[in-house]
Parts: sequence; C-alpha cells; structure tokens
Amino acid sequence: MKVVAFNGSSRKGGNTAILCNIVLEELEKEGIETQLVELAKKPLQGCIACYKCFKNKDKRCAVDKDALNDHLQLMLEADGIILASPTYFSDVSATMKALIERAGMVSRANGDLLKRKVGAAVLAVRRAGAIHAFNSINFFFFIGQMIVPGSSYWNLGVGRDIGDVKDDKEGIETMRTLGRNMAWLLKKLHA
Repeated sequence: MKVVAFNGSSRKGGNTAILCNIVLEELEKEGIETQLVELAKKPLQGCIACYKCFKNKDKRCAVDKDALNDHLQLMLEADGIILASPTYFSDVSATMKALIERAGMVSRANGDLLKRKVGAAVLAVRRAGAIHAFNSINFFFFIGQMIVPGSSYWNLGVGRDIGDVKDDKEGIETMRTLGRNMAWLLKKLHA
C-alpha cells in the first residue's frame, strides 16, 4: 500500500510539511509506503474549463505545461492521498486549489478515477480560518467518492513561524491519530 502527500505550502519544509510528516511517520510505522511531494516553487495553474479531459478521456489534463499530470499519476498509483495546505485567507493555497480543480476535473471526466481511495486533509493555520480550508479539501474528496478517516480533532496544527506547530501538542496528537486511523482504514480496505 502507498500514500502520497502533497504539500501545497509555498514554504518547503515549513509547518505544513512538519504536520504532514507526522501523519506519514504513523503510516510508515504500519508498513505503508509514503511519498511527500512539495509543491513549493512548482506553480500549477488553475483549471481553464476547456473540458478536453471529458472529450479525450485519457486520464490526463490537456494543459501539459506544468507538473499536474505527474501529480495525477502519483494519485492514481496510490491507495491514499493526503492534501496538505497552509491556511491563506481562510482557504487553501492557490497551488493546492489548482491541484484540486484540475485533478478533480480529470477524475470526474474519466469516471471518478479517485473513487474509493482514502483521502485526508492536513492544515497549518496561524490563528483562524482553517475549517473553511479543511472543508475545501474534504469537498474534493467527497465529490470524488473517496473515503475520509476522522481523527481526534479537525486535522490542523497552529503555528506561524517555521517549527511553531511543534508546540501545538493537540495538533501533533491529532496528526498522529489521523495517521493511525488512515493506516487502519487502508488495511481494512485491502484485507
């Protein structure tokens, strides 16, 4: 089994990556292969609504001047997908939004490619607004017929400067619980 995580932060190795890595560590303890993809410095454009993915039905986005199709291929090969983002103005980062828009459109155009994969959101937040960002990611999972495990709290950690989330004890425990629950669910689905 494999889980791929996409970090939508502009800061490579920042709070979002720290939180994401805690979830991945729990998955690895359970023997699940993981991969973290940092989207920093790799801009993705949003969906241009050309609908060529509905015409072509080739499991690819027709806009091929960025790494979206590579990311989508990793999603298709994985059993679980983590989408992680900092909270920018009460929503996900623009790069994460572009990934959601285009991967979601291609998936729907091709018979819901991500159907029954396990999905989990991870959010870093300075103070407030993370629940809206959390919902944005979960809406992507739900419309794609994915399965979403819960945790002991909403999947967020609080911190501003790099490393601050390490002081959020509840956030750290939430990530650990999320990783354990995601591993449990993956094992049940692949038993």
